[in-house]
Amino acid sequence: MIKLLVINGPNLNLLGLRETSHYGTLTLKDIEANLEVRLKNKAELSFFQSNHEGAIVDRIQAAYQEFKDSEETKGGIVINPGAFGHTSIAIRDALLATAIKFVEIHISNVYAREEFRHKSLLSDIASGVIVGCGPLGYELAAEALLAKLN
Repeated sequence: MIKLLVINGPNLNLLGLRETSHYGTLTLKDIEANLEVRLKNKAELSFFQSNHEGAIVDRIQAAYQEFKDSEETKGGIVINPGAFGHTSIAIRDALLATAIKFVEIHISNVYAREEFRHKSLLSDIASGVIVGCGPLGYELAAEALLAKLN
């Protein structure tokens, strides 16, 4: 069985409320429920959201242990780092250190927004990047990651 961890960074707990013109009206719980339905019988899903950089680093390191400790299980991460994608060397280093395959996702088209959002510190080490597809991006990222892990 493949395990997928879906990590969401800062302010993504406010989906459905914040800047709906960029992010839509679905809540994070709605997005998670849609993923559960789409990936039923394909992957074991777990979800994590934090507004704290160190907590995300800790969760990536814990995932490494979870995936490593099970010989019959493969694992990967779908990560929407939010603003940390543009600023966090610590999250980048955790992903590099653990060598877990991951797909980066951004709900909005970051390239159609402020200049500072155009650079991601994760994209060049990601297995794939999904940008600007709205909440569907999570499903696309998960399916792409499953294909890479199989």
